[in-house]
Amino acid sequence: MEEMDQMQSIPDLERCLCSVLGVHLPEPKRGVLLEMYVQAVLFGRECNFKKEQTSALLSIMKSIHEANIETPLNNIEQCVEYAMDLLLCHSVRRPPFSINIFSFEEVGCILKYIHNSYVRHYKLYKYIFTKQVKLDLSLTYSDQDEPTKTDSSAPEVENLMEKATEAAPTTESSPQTEEAEGTKLGYSEQEALTEHEVREQMVLV
Repeated sequence: MEEMDQMQSIPDLERCLCSVLGVHLPEPKRGVLLEMYVQAVLFGRECNFKKEQTSALLSIMKSIHEANIETPLNNIEQCVEYAMDLLLCHSVRRPPFSINIFSFEEVGCILKYIHNSYVRHYKLYKYIFTKQVKLDLSLTYSDQDEPTKTDSSAPEVENLMEKATEAAPTTESSPQTEEAEGTKLGYSEQEALTEHEVREQMVLV
């Protein structure tokens, strides 16, 4: 904190925060995280916080951020409750469980700051720092004897095609063949319709 107090420009403050907090991330994560820490330090200066108060504020912001990005799921309520618990531990004198670094008025200002600076942009931090989860979905139809997509280069398929050609040399199709083709077409339409509906639902998810 003594080094940070000597830094007046934003670039110097960012370099100090990088060395103190160990921020070694690629862009744009590095820039976003440093911006969060820099704004917290500037907020502490505006409120005339002491060194231990600004240090505690940085630690609280760091803890909230780590709790946010540990899961891609929505945990905004848990993060807000966690922030309130951390502030409570730093506003009530009850050693060794808590210590009164902040007054109740300062706690109210910090809660308002956390809400305006972090909670409002909660989804943005979640999107930038958490890994994207992708679902690979495959469908299997139990009523279909053969797969809809066939590999024409397979030897078994070629043998079946040759036997079918030898057994039916004429171009006229039998009722059984027409019924089989209609059934296969029905399965194809059903699969296409199902995949279309699944894609729409996955987009909504």
